[in-house]
Amino acid sequence: MRFVPGLQAAREYRREWLRDDLVAGIVLTALLVPQGMAYAGLAGLPPIAGVYATLVPLIAYAVFGPSRILIIAPDSAIAPLIAAAIIPLAAAGDERMGMAALLALMVGGLCLIGGIARLGFVTDLLSKPVRVGYLAGIAIVVLADQAAKVLGIEIEAEDFLSGLVELVTSLDETVTLTAAIGLGTFVALLAIKWRFPRAPGALLAVIAGIALVVVLDLQSVIPVVGEVPPGLPSFTVPPLDAGLIRDLAVPALAVAFVAFADTSVLSRSFASRRGERVDQDQELFALGASNLAVGFFQGYPVSSSSTRTPAAEAAGAKSQLTGIVAAVLLGIILLFATGLLAPLPEATLAAIVMIAVVGLIDIPDMRRLFRMNRADFALSMAALLGVAIVGVIPGIGVAIGLSVGALLWRAWHPYTAVLGRIDGRKGYHDRDRHPEGRQVPGLVLYRFDAPLFFANADAFRDGVLDAIAQAEAPVRRVVVAAEPITDVDTTAADMLIELLDQLDQRDIGLSFAELKGPVKDTVERYDLDTRLAAPPFPSTVGEAVHAYLAEFDVPWEDWEDAEEHEAGQGQAR
Repeated sequence: MRFVPGLQAAREYRREWLRDDLVAGIVLTALLVPQGMAYAGLAGLPPIAGVYATLVPLIAYAVFGPSRILIIAPDSAIAPLIAAAIIPLAAAGDERMGMAALLALMVGGLCLIGGIARLGFVTDLLSKPVRVGYLAGIAIVVLADQAAKVLGIEIEAEDFLSGLVELVTSLDETVTLTAAIGLGTFVALLAIKWRFPRAPGALLAVIAGIALVVVLDLQSVIPVVGEVPPGLPSFTVPPLDAGLIRDLAVPALAVAFVAFADTSVLSRSFASRRGERVDQDQELFALGASNLAVGFFQGYPVSSSSTRTPAAEAAGAKSQLTGIVAAVLLGIILLFATGLLAPLPEATLAAIVMIAVVGLIDIPDMRRLFRMNRADFALSMAALLGVAIVGVIPGIGVAIGLSVGALLWRAWHPYTAVLGRIDGRKGYHDRDRHPEGRQVPGLVLYRFDAPLFFANADAFRDGVLDAIAQAEAPVRRVVVAAEPITDVDTTAADMLIELLDQLDQRDIGLSFAELKGPVKDTVERYDLDTRLAAPPFPSTVGEAVHAYLAEFDVPWEDWEDAEEHEAGQGQAR
């Protein structure tokens, strides 16, 4: 039952949900067709592939998905990754569709294995600031590419920067009629999104574009979608060529990572709003099952949809029956109404894509990062530039590298503090923040806000020695306020041995206060406890101060008994 929550959802279905799910399914279909076709073009595939890739995962996710309303479908965030993977390997047509289907199978396999192995945590490697920059970078690359289609300009450059230069220098080649339709659609969609955000703007744009072409007989004048083959997608095994699989391995990893990162964030967001809890490992498994199904039915990789999921919720969706209804309606369109799509202008689809990817540029979040944390803002901009300079697939490697690098940098250079007492206040406080704080004569209270490991071991040693050198009186004891220290690796243990040797030569003792039990066990395994001053592991900083004052008979009137200190009061305020 764990891997097929749809069965449990079917048993628990309430009859009063039926009307809402039916209405939401109809509304959802109005969005799925134009966006599916538009994202197929963005991925370098014919429009029909987008419809196939829209229909199949609606059914698969209804069976395997843990979320009641999440919609899995073609997505603007991963379509550029798909294009970057398959366009260099195939010219067009069926061969490219076969590669896209194989890519979907590979993505599905990776996600399926990840879900079974409970690897749902891997998306934590992509921090939010880096993700914001990465998606904005994708949006900028896509906007430049689709702008050329909206204007009717042929661009031959393969990378973003060259393509942007070529676009700007080729503006005199703009096809007036194509540009009028494309720009008109773009402006109209912006206006609809602004004034009537719940209206099906993409559907209205498609209807208007088709009507314009038919009424003015423009089929032979501007690029249009052309004939769309009728019929449901058939079960097809894509070419399982070893060389092709090797070529698609890295893109498959990139698509799987971005797809699940988006799915995880969206799934958790909607679950939180609805007071529900979603198993992220099952979410990863469901995403894998959906992509496997798509791969065997002539589609291409899919992800969660940040536009169609909110639309389904706003339309009243109560369960995954909404997706099933939409899938049935899509099937009817494929069987009986594909001829209606032939006159659709390609410039209209390009405008729909541009409106969709504009939403990937999260200006409010960028402003918030700039205001709250300039370092995170710089990481976000670095991820954006990484996509623009090295490309969308290598860009995911840059993004992950930036996230992990930022984590290592913060652990490598943690915040440290020398603590002191403030008159009239309990506890011990950061003297940099409270210069009025006084040190106990001969005692250094030192806090280190990170686990002790190979990258910051020397920084810890240097911090302790600097605190001793800057003390107001000759130092006889160093007490580390160690609650933030969650681990000590072997490199750090060797550093501590060297530090203890140096301190022994100067008759200075060292102990760790407030050290967590598991970390204390680790220190004892390294036999370091035998080298520490007694008591080696006082439960609080106050207890350590009490023991020091008693041992050295230091007269200091303002200290408090250890019993008055609770664990954690030694932290800086």
